[in-house]
Amino acid sequence: MLQASAVWSFCNMENKIISVERILQYTSIPSEPPLIIESNRPDSSWPSYGQVEICDLQVRYAPQMPLVLRGITCTFPGGRKTGIVGRTGSGKSTLIQTLFRIVDPAAGQIEIDGINISSIGLHDLRSKLSIIPQDPTMFEGTVRSNLDPLEEYTDEQIWEALDNCQLGDEVRKKEGKLDSTVSENGENWSMGQRQLVCLGRVLLKKSKVLVLDEATASVDTATDNLIQKTLRKHFSDSTVITIAHRITSVLDSDMVLLLSHGLIEEHDSPARLLENKSSSFAQLVAEYTDRSNSITKRLRPI
Repeated sequence: MLQASAVWSFCNMENKIISVERILQYTSIPSEPPLIIESNRPDSSWPSYGQVEICDLQVRYAPQMPLVLRGITCTFPGGRKTGIVGRTGSGKSTLIQTLFRIVDPAAGQIEIDGINISSIGLHDLRSKLSIIPQDPTMFEGTVRSNLDPLEEYTDEQIWEALDNCQLGDEVRKKEGKLDSTVSENGENWSMGQRQLVCLGRVLLKKSKVLVLDEATASVDTATDNLIQKTLRKHFSDSTVITIAHRITSVLDSDMVLLLSHGLIEEHDSPARLLENKSSSFAQLVAEYTDRSNSITKRLRPI
């Protein structure tokens, strides 16, 4: 009994030490930049064109760590679709995190319509960008609070967004309609419905710059087709940047940016890259096609 008590005391003391260490870690985390910089706020109409210019962008996640992006310079034309591809670890996700300033550059800069995004507040930047993530996120609350958490839109605008993403009829069937309950993590909604809610959010914002982080990777073919059709209709004049894990999802893009080890390896239209059979993009497409065909053959009934 005495031995058990000693063990318990030791474990309790160890937990307290770990708790103190964790608190010290949290207090040493650098604060995010300000949400608003009053002396440098962009015009309310910014961005009006949506051109993203990246100049000698270098990014690392901590001062002592190596560069993940090692000097990227390119332009995503306003109102055009650009696909970003590359093997795991090439820097695709890091580039998007830098666009949203989840991580800031070690050197270089990103400009949107001529404004250096590091010179303005986080709210002024992020409120003008939209993203549909690979893993759709819903929060405990209501349909309304999930679509319009900052209460910026009218009921009519919310219903219009729901109808455009094919969820209007589903929500009208619910007893509370816009105020119907959403459980934690949206568990009372299907995966496809959660992704359509994410689509509804971006339809409400109608941002000039939209990022798709392989937005249809976790949904069925019908939902995939619906999302793609809706995006083509409502974001035809927006800058759409697609992070592609499935290489075929960027074949209809205007331009493809292929990253390798934090550098740009290729940047051209998909058609021109595919014409060159020795291009890395053509090789990635061939590998993906071969892999998909192999899986299909294995799944085909005998």
